[in-house]
Amino acid sequence: MQELVIKTLRGLALGATLAVTLSPAALQAQSLFSPAITINGDVVSRYELDQRTQFLRLLGAPSDPDKLAFEQLVEDRLKFQAAAEMGVTVSPEDLRAGMEEFAARADMSADEFIGELSGAGVSEESFRAFVEVGLVWRDVVRARFLAQARPSEAEIDRAIGSGGSGGLRVLLSEIVMPLTPTNQQAVMAKAEEIAQIKSIDAFSAEARQVSATNTRDRGGRMDWVPLNELPPALRPAILALSPGDVTPPLQLSNAIALFQLRDLAEIVGQAPSYAAIDYAMFFLAGGRTADTLETGQKLIDSIDTCDDLYGIAKNQPPGTLQRQSLPPSEIPSDVAVELAKLDPGETSLALTRNNGQSLMLLMLCGRTSAGNEDASREDVANALTAQRLEAFAASYLDQLEANALIVTP
Repeated sequence: MQELVIKTLRGLALGATLAVTLSPAALQAQSLFSPAITINGDVVSRYELDQRTQFLRLLGAPSDPDKLAFEQLVEDRLKFQAAAEMGVTVSPEDLRAGMEEFAARADMSADEFIGELSGAGVSEESFRAFVEVGLVWRDVVRARFLAQARPSEAEIDRAIGSGGSGGLRVLLSEIVMPLTPTNQQAVMAKAEEIAQIKSIDAFSAEARQVSATNTRDRGGRMDWVPLNELPPALRPAILALSPGDVTPPLQLSNAIALFQLRDLAEIVGQAPSYAAIDYAMFFLAGGRTADTLETGQKLIDSIDTCDDLYGIAKNQPPGTLQRQSLPPSEIPSDVAVELAKLDPGETSLALTRNNGQSLMLLMLCGRTSAGNEDASREDVANALTAQRLEAFAASYLDQLEANALIVTP
């Protein structure tokens, strides 16, 4: 392993030397120490960019090393800025230990690794900075988010499978009717009427007429959903149904919901169990008007992940974007029902808030899978904490980048 790494480094060093030799005009025209990027006033020089690019080539970066170097150095400056704001530093002893740990991946000591990098044109300082930012960022994330990331005893119980609801999945149809101060009596009367339906086709016809969810055009028909993904308060009502039966009207936030059971089946294998659901809510003024729904759909078409919403919310009023990572039992029932229908990255425009005046763009960011029954409580707790810290770190870094002033010459 060590001999292979050494040969690779030496071969790439020769290529780097030739590249420099063949482009003297470029070097004269643009000093290596001139600014390549400025991030909130902090300068990344062309020399640093060149060093990181070469370092990534030596490590065998799977993507474009030039582009990756640019992205990493922007993120590095943001991480160091966050650390400075919090007073977080890394001791010389911890930094040296980090360098030794990194070099050990190539079966080398830190000094041996530095020697090989030097022969390939990469300075010790560049290697040191690469390791230091990882250590600093780890401490920043832990200082900022560790208390929120630690799971409760109840969350650990859920994660290791205790208290589960069994391996069942249900095939439901739904009708959700928004409530406003002026329509409550009419909506409740209609809900009581629908609750008496026994025909699947008749329920679907009503859904096409009055439901406000994304399933409206399919007659309210939802896909198979594991029972454990539904709100805990809804599960007993569903289990009490026979195929064709409809639940009594259920009060949700700003809405009345009814569910019809179409089928019930066992899940082959272990039923899914989740310790936390990560989701985002982006609020649009105007309620369920045609214009607001069109705006919401355009917004959906422009995003791929929950992190994309941070940039859109940058100049919006406080509270426009809310992101939560909660145990299923703590998620509002109407939100939980919508999330049960979504895969990560999918969205819903079915819900409103503020007495119907704010349309909610709901997006599922991810689900934290539970550990298996053989895992110790400590292992499960550590795994949940690590997963949450990783999610917090990614979201925080995206926020920093969305708010940063990044300038390239």
